[in-house]
Amino acid sequence: MKTGIMNNPSKPVYDEAVFCGEAGFDFLDLTIEGPCATDVDIAGLRPVLASYGLSVTGHTDPCLPYAYPIQGVREACLRELERCAVIFSALGAQVMNIHPCYFCPPSMRKELVAFHLEALPPIAEMAASYGLTLVLENYKAPFDRVATFRKVLTAVPGLQLHLDFGHTNFGSDGHEVFCRELGPHIRHVHFSDNRSRSDDHMPLGVGTVNWENAVTALKATGYDGTITLEIFCTDPTMQRRYLDLSRDLIRDLWR
Repeated sequence: MKTGIMNNPSKPVYDEAVFCGEAGFDFLDLTIEGPCATDVDIAGLRPVLASYGLSVTGHTDPCLPYAYPIQGVREACLRELERCAVIFSALGAQVMNIHPCYFCPPSMRKELVAFHLEALPPIAEMAASYGLTLVLENYKAPFDRVATFRKVLTAVPGLQLHLDFGHTNFGSDGHEVFCRELGPHIRHVHFSDNRSRSDDHMPLGVGTVNWENAVTALKATGYDGTITLEIFCTDPTMQRRYLDLSRDLIRDLWR
């Protein structure tokens, strides 16, 4: 099991990589999104990562309308996702995440999953061409249900599951159901806490997630991969303390 953190896209990527390394984490969950992380200087970031022994996982902009029912929009998003894939691959990543796309005309809302079944195969194929496994992150309905993920994972070759435990805490199916039913498909994990209403990105133990149960359910799948502590705070000193406390909790529960 490896623990990492995500760079805050409101801060320079290189400063965030240094913060990650000095905090003693194993990897940087590199998100490429605005306002300060849309462009990544590979040659500039690579030595920073190497100096701390940090590996990278890939995280893409959650607002890309890649499944919108207009082909030109999808093609533009595919180009942007390929730009991200080039960066992730060059930095040695093996996983690239993608979020569900909720953008569509209101009258076509019932076809949202069908749009994903059309849009995701070329993205997964593109990611694979750069040595990356594409992982779809669970979030709000209808992508908060095992049934939806089972359908998408079956239909899209190479696609795997990015399980966000904070999201399962306010979704339809909880982490136990996802782990029990889709455990072999889990390739990346996010941990953060909330109060069962929204995605608060709080330190572990502050909200309503049962972390002993969560770790037990995850370990039961045989998972021993990357866990991102997706915890944010405006105060850098408190951010470090929250991350340290959350990492210690996970390590203790994992043992």
